[in-house]
Amino acid sequence: MHVITRKRLLDFSNKHPNAYEPLDRWYRIVKLNDFVSFSNLQKVFPHADQVGRLTVFNIGGNKFRLITYCL
Repeated sequence: MHVITRKRLLDFSNKHPNAYEPLDRWYRIVKLNDFVSFSNLQKVFPHADQVGRLTVFNIGGNKFRLITYCL
């Protein structure tokens, strides 16, 4: 998976320090994987939801939501 910029994740983490660790974990996992399908992605992130063309990740035990567009 290609993350266009990590800056927004870091900006959010600066405002919400308790989000840093779970967002960093999410970032590292997606950078190490090449998800070829949503079902493949759900094997790693079982609580991810597909909403139209968007993928919604529950971050930090569902304390945060990360809404992404996956090509």
